[in-house]
Amino acid sequence: MNRPDMAPAATSPLLPALRTLHASLVLVWLGTAIASALDDAGWSGLQHAGARLLQDAGITNPAWQTGVIWSGLLADLVVGLWLLRGLWHPGRAAYAAALALMAAMTVVGTVLQPALWLHPLGPLLKNLPIAAALWVLWSAHAPAAAIPAKASAPTQDSP
Repeated sequence: MNRPDMAPAATSPLLPALRTLHASLVLVWLGTAIASALDDAGWSGLQHAGARLLQDAGITNPAWQTGVIWSGLLADLVVGLWLLRGLWHPGRAAYAAALALMAAMTVVGTVLQPALWLHPLGPLLKNLPIAAALWVLWSAHAPAAAIPAKASAPTQDSP
């Protein structure tokens, strides 16, 4: 549930940066879902790269390959749409779900194709700054009571 007391102050100088960061993550999740659908349909120009990655990982049954691809695609789509809805009222739950999904997909990718960590385009390595971005957004939407007040400077009356 989105609550006003969990959003960064509307006057925060970081608000435009946080909104831009949020919007970029919407594009990551929705773009990944679209790219996966296009690749699975053979329309990406990558000759079914997702299915080839699964084939190389030992998942040789085409039905299983399609199931794995579409499971990931639908998960990306759900998180992307949840984050898109949150452009106006983002919530911590969406950031936590995105982080959990990304972590799970990173683990699966690592188990199936550990060499992807060394891939020149960094398909798994890119998840590290995405995790950091999600953490920043999640932290920025902490309940007001959870944000510690700045310590005040000691006064002369202080011991």
